Amino acid sequence: MKRLQALLQWFFMRGEALFNAAFGERINPLYHLGAISFFLFWVVAATGLYLYAFFETGVSEAYASVEALTHAQWFAGGVLRSVHRYASDAMVVTMLIHLLRHFAFDHFHGFRWFSWITGVVLIWLVYVSGINGYMLPWDRLAQFVIVTSFEWLDWLPSFGGTLMRNFIHANSVGDRFFSLLSFMHIGLPLLVLLLMWVHVQRVPKARTTPPRPIVAGLLATLVLLALARPALSQGGAADLGTAVAGVRLDWFYLALFPLLVAWPLGQVWALMAAGTALLVALPFWPPRLRCAGRRDYQLVVHSADGGQAQLRLREGETLLEAGLREGLALPYECRNGACGVCVCSIEHGAVAHRPYQRIALPDSDKDQGKALMCCAMPLGDVVIEVEGLAHAGAAPAPVLMGRVAGMERLAEDVMRVLIELPEGQRIAFNAGQYINILLEDGERRAFSFANPPHENGAIELHVRRIPGGRFTGHVFERMRLGDTLRFEGPLGNFTLNDSVRPILFVAGATGFAPVKSIIEDAFQRGLQRPMRLYWGVRRRRDLYLLELAERWQREHGNFHVVPVLSHPEPDDHWAGRTGLVHEAMLEDFGDLTGYEVYVCGSLRMVEAAVPAFMASGLGQNACFSDAFAPSSGGSAQAAAVGA
Repeated sequence: MKRLQALLQWFFMRGEALFNAAFGERINPLYHLGAISFFLFWVVAATGLYLYAFFETGVSEAYASVEALTHAQWFAGGVLRSVHRYASDAMVVTMLIHLLRHFAFDHFHGFRWFSWITGVVLIWLVYVSGINGYMLPWDRLAQFVIVTSFEWLDWLPSFGGTLMRNFIHANSVGDRFFSLLSFMHIGLPLLVLLLMWVHVQRVPKARTTPPRPIVAGLLATLVLLALARPALSQGGAADLGTAVAGVRLDWFYLALFPLLVAWPLGQVWALMAAGTALLVALPFWPPRLRCAGRRDYQLVVHSADGGQAQLRLREGETLLEAGLREGLALPYECRNGACGVCVCSIEHGAVAHRPYQRIALPDSDKDQGKALMCCAMPLGDVVIEVEGLAHAGAAPAPVLMGRVAGMERLAEDVMRVLIELPEGQRIAFNAGQYINILLEDGERRAFSFANPPHENGAIELHVRRIPGGRFTGHVFERMRLGDTLRFEGPLGNFTLNDSVRPILFVAGATGFAPVKSIIEDAFQRGLQRPMRLYWGVRRRRDLYLLELAERWQREHGNFHVVPVLSHPEPDDHWAGRTGLVHEAMLEDFGDLTGYEVYVCGSLRMVEAAVPAFMASGLGQNACFSDAFAPSSGGSAQAAAVGA
């Protein structure tokens, strides 16, 4: 089973990475399978209510009423019948993938047994409800489904052949039978809804509504499918006087029916009983004696501003699940190790990580004691630090409105954007922190403060244009002075440590922005620690504020700047340092013992630089990094500097 889980994990992780690149972490459908199933249920319920209003439950009227609904009002009834069918199919798909994903990542042991068992029952109820729905149109497919289903049920000793007596003659099926089928098709979905509510009760902060872009995409897809391939009745009205020779099956709901025709009915019952028993037994396998179980661990959560909470971790529970269960306002987004929003610092104890996307937690950050709360499983008592947590139920970062007060192109692909708050308002922040720009659909784009805290009349951002970038493209093409922006912040802990060690900054491209804020704040506070900045870019034109850094060097004896070009061209007329910026620093400082290093730039740069610094004697408590992943094509951003 472990080998099967490992194989499934491999497929899911690569599928998630592909979807993240296409849609972004926030609207990756694989992270919202449960919520999508909930939404599809409401689509099925809403369309079903409309169809039921025009459906006649009599045997002689059922087929005619469905045909009239489909063709006489195709613009409403016909489309809604097809949407009803495709939404039902999609619900089966999302539920099965949801089940498979939880199996792959071992999300069914410990306290999760309840959600797993109710999920198995829920899938069977959905199947029964869907099969019941195929009985109502009373066409040839309905005849096949009814006769085959009741033959299968009749195999059970409790029925002993009594059910099939209702289908011996064409007039054996009466209006009361159809009323019973209709009643079941209302009662079973109500039972499904109740069990869906029960199913999520042990999932802290369970989401039952997917993000709006997913909702819009699902609705558009269902309508397009309904128009392109309408759901129609098959073979005319049912006729119990003749056998059904052939039908086109809905393989999402009726995949079992070919076996009911080809196999002995007892073998099909055995197959279904064995499969269900296996799924039900999984949470309790391998069996363990209660006295041999793991004791509960303690989790202490605190922040730099003094807030603290202590709570109990249940077996198999992640740090995030435990905190949300106790009502802590922990930061999180995807809950699947892809966005990096729930990163924390492990101050005491150890954790094991479930599979996650490396872009969310680079190995360099993990080596420094960082962890993703949504994937971190405790190996003992744990103490963590979470940014901004003041107390249980602490409020999230405030959401503010600002006005674009200035725009200046610093380079061909770098724009300085100044954001002013309403009159009389100021934002207090620490040098090196960042804000999240909130887009209309709730997606976020993170940018560091480029101005120091003492100059907070306006927020200065350095926006680098990313090809295909949704927000950066807007900045360069459509943004105008006076436009309003919603943002949240301040956020982040890429701030200057209070020590006496000399400081080395390594900045890549617009990673210069938070470094600028930190350096100017240090000058303002009269900090005399030696500071050296290595700023790496591709071409001379990318050193968009080199003159400012050189002025700092002239005015402050404790500061020095070293620009480095990785791909200089002849027309750059460059006589300075070339190559990779972190290698240039290591050429000057072969032994980093006793130094403090601050690295800010692309994920690739940070992942290459930090291990090299560690190998050169830099202490783990003396290295501070801030990696960013440019966002394009609408993908979500989960770093402190970006596009």
